[in-house]
Amino acid sequence: MSFQLAACAEMMWRDKPMAWRAARLHEMGFGVGLWNWTAWDVDELARTGATFTIMNGYLKGRLADAEGARILLASAREAAQVGKRLGVRLLNLHGTGLGDMGIPIPHIGSCTPGMAQQARDTLMRICDLAEAEGVVFALENLNPTDHPGCPFGSTAEVLALVSAVNRPQLRINLDLYHTQIGEGDLIRWCRACLPWIGEVQVADNPGRCEPGTGEINYAGIARALDAMGYAGPVGLEAFAQDDEEKALEAFRAAFTL
Repeated sequence: MSFQLAACAEMMWRDKPMAWRAARLHEMGFGVGLWNWTAWDVDELARTGATFTIMNGYLKGRLADAEGARILLASAREAAQVGKRLGVRLLNLHGTGLGDMGIPIPHIGSCTPGMAQQARDTLMRICDLAEAEGVVFALENLNPTDHPGCPFGSTAEVLALVSAVNRPQLRINLDLYHTQIGEGDLIRWCRACLPWIGEVQVADNPGRCEPGTGEINYAGIARALDAMGYAGPVGLEAFAQDDEEKALEAFRAAFTL
């Protein structure tokens, strides 16, 4: 196996306590991804012995305006402390906060002149925070269908920002489910983003379920990532079509070379 495999615990066994989910993923040999850590008992999660690969690195704030950046920095500082308690590898960011069903708060129709520079400046400040705290943040791409009005959501925009900042404290969380919906051409995007990837996230499309349930050739993508020399984490951020353990084994099979 070339990759460290993980799964989003919030999307698996949704009728079970979160600590149970984390422990079961750990037993099955997977790392654990989290979303909003405020909903869970962090100390209980730490006692599971699981490896936590990624979690939300903020609760609110925005990249591209001064007041939003101030809120984001304060929120990211709080998230960094929680991340260190769990030993989380990456703290995830978006262009703006996400509300119910992933709808951006606020909805921003288009980027105005100066927003890209403000976003780069904010991410530089995030990197300064990360360097001081000994953590790493990642900026995730989002598709415009599920997350309309999210600034800097496309794969191209995320790559442009992270490569411009170009510091080890900021990586790309390359979510191929979102790339497929927003842009397609997954292997070329993997290659373009490769120097800055912190994690690759996957789900099939349509349906956002495990590999093999939709149109994406994840076994081919796994071979391509391996040929590029990528050996980092791959996270399943998907729902199980029928059974969680079968879904996880399908994911493992797709990314085992």
